[in-house]
Amino acid sequence: MKTINELQDEVIEEFSDFDDWMDKYQLLIDLGSEQAPIDPKYKTEQNLIDGCQSRVWLQADFIDGKIVFQAESDALIVKGIIALLIKIVSGHTPDEILSSNLYFIERIGLKEHLSPTRSNGLLAMVKQIRMYALAFKAKQEQ
Repeated sequence: MKTINELQDEVIEEFSDFDDWMDKYQLLIDLGSEQAPIDPKYKTEQNLIDGCQSRVWLQADFIDGKIVFQAESDALIVKGIIALLIKIVSGHTPDEILSSNLYFIERIGLKEHLSPTRSNGLLAMVKQIRMYALAFKAKQEQ
């Protein structure tokens, strides 16, 4: 299993193949399209992320000490962004997720190329992923 940083470096490499932001957006859209749809039973109010302009559902399951995420969005680029996040953090332990610095967001230039509302949405997604990690970690320690 690759570490979160190894996965981030792969994503950075993948994006560095493109100079043009239109191509990078296309890559995001493709990533979103390739992602398996979330089980309809997880498309609940409870799984909606607050602070996202478009609707984003995030489901987290704790399996064998690791958190497995599933997500979906009704907006193409946002779906790609959450697909990237999941590709990097899913299947890792709460500690690995909590101690990770998601530097890929800045390195691929995502921060500066997103509208302020999308940028806020991205922060909300990261925050929600960390909240799940904290919750599962607390459960583990009981």
